Amino acid sequence: MRTAYRCRAYPTPEQVAMFNRTFGCVRLVWNKTLGERNQNYFADGARTSYRQTDAALTEWKRTPELGFLSEVSSVPLQQTLRHQHTAFQNFFAGRARRPRFKSRTGRQSAHYTRAAFRMRDGVLALAKNRAPLRFVWSFDVDVTKVDPTMVVISRDPDDRWYVTFAVDVEAPPQALATGRAIGLDLGLKDFLVTSDGHRISNPRHLDRKARNLARHQRRLARCERGSNNRRLAKAKVARAHRKIRNARQDFLHRTSTALVRAADVIMIEDLNVEGMLRNRFLARAITDAGWGEFRRQLEYKCARAGRTLVVVDRWYPSSKTCSACGHVLTELKLAVRHWTCPGCRTRHDRDMNAAKNILAAGRVVARGDSGDACGADVRRQGSSLPQSAVKQETRAVRRSP
Repeated sequence: MRTAYRCRAYPTPEQVAMFNRTFGCVRLVWNKTLGERNQNYFADGARTSYRQTDAALTEWKRTPELGFLSEVSSVPLQQTLRHQHTAFQNFFAGRARRPRFKSRTGRQSAHYTRAAFRMRDGVLALAKNRAPLRFVWSFDVDVTKVDPTMVVISRDPDDRWYVTFAVDVEAPPQALATGRAIGLDLGLKDFLVTSDGHRISNPRHLDRKARNLARHQRRLARCERGSNNRRLAKAKVARAHRKIRNARQDFLHRTSTALVRAADVIMIEDLNVEGMLRNRFLARAITDAGWGEFRRQLEYKCARAGRTLVVVDRWYPSSKTCSACGHVLTELKLAVRHWTCPGCRTRHDRDMNAAKNILAAGRVVARGDSGDACGADVRRQGSSLPQSAVKQETRAVRRSP
């Protein structure tokens, strides 16, 4: 199993100059290769192989205009070509969007394989650098025993430097069984509601820091382009974003870890986050919640701990289905937070009811056959998960007083 350790790095001025030169060459190779790939594809419909890009890079180094590419380590440049080739493979397979050009104002990184670095007794030496790179190790693992397969040097927009070690480790022991299964309903009012009644409020990290962030952005807008004051103001905006990002990541990691430790089986809904972001009234709140990152963390943490993560079909009407009798409403507006079932007169909390239905539907998905998802036998209808098999006349919901 591969894991990664990310540490703060403190390069010397000489190393900063070399790394910045390497970042520029990596960005140039990526953008130039991407431009030629797009030109060949749109003009002739031909795809470019990795071997062709590798040969083109060799020719670029021999030209007077791009001869400076030989001044940096060739390994990060080769890794850039490999990453772009993989990105296009994922794009043509429908797993990712088309690769885009890199900007000099964003996060910069360079990947070094074992041919371009040496790690001995916790001392890291990189190609084209005379002195070892100083970094701070803050993990329980003994740094002198770390044998990385790849090292990534990165610089964030706020001028913080990091070094990431990719290490192959043994799979951790499986977590002890708890005998519990829970369903999760993600939302904006509450970040999530579990089927057993536990609620986790939405911290709204961006809203809490919005005033401070807006002040820095106003100062940035008033600065003259290209000036030193604008560069300093831009770094302050980046630092404000970093604090929000770190707070969000910390919250998501704590929440996902607690859930993986508490239950053997976790059921979640396959949310169409990309489609939800088209709602301009909710896009900011949905982005701040980080549902996609939360699901990613649940996936790899469940796989590492031996837990089971069940994803329920996105078309399953979890909020509109009565968890007591299986009645399905024709319509349920987002503003309705509580409703009374017309069939059995059970009063439901919208999020709690959805979590219970996700738990029941997840059990059906886990078994792979028709079962009891809403108090009755169920069946598949097209691509959506089943509704109640009890024949019912659909009626609109009445809002509870």
